[in-house]
Amino acid sequence: MNIEHTGRRALHHVEVAVLVVIAVATVIAILQEIATMISAMWVGLADLLLLFIFLEVLAMVGIYLRSRRLPVRLPIYIAIVALARYVIIDMKEMSEWELIAVTAGILILAGAVLVLRYGHIRFPYDDEGRVAPGIENDPAGERDVPKGRYGSDQ
Repeated sequence: MNIEHTGRRALHHVEVAVLVVIAVATVIAILQEIATMISAMWVGLADLLLLFIFLEVLAMVGIYLRSRRLPVRLPIYIAIVALARYVIIDMKEMSEWELIAVTAGILILAGAVLVLRYGHIRFPYDDEGRVAPGIENDPAGERDVPKGRYGSDQ
């Protein structure tokens, strides 16, 4: 038996086990948040954003389990929503400089998404880092949208 193959299989099983733990913990957190909203008989924007964060975590786990790939943008989206939630909850206690710093963080993360998006559309690649099919023979340099991909996260 090949040790490299065995190592890959073991690593895959550990990844799946940890992802299952993350998914179960996220579902428990969702249920706890819903119970808190029911007991308070109040749903605020911060509560909805927290549920949205939980859903994004579940979506990220689902995408990884289906495709064995993790789009880098998903954690950035989660971070943006988390920072927005932080601003909404603590805005009254925040100083002007703290608010500016958090807002700058959101803008930097949004800029990072734009850069990643542009790079993925302009310079697509496969799993091995090679140029994706359909754009290598492009003498006119018209690589804006590779054939058949249209900017997906694949």
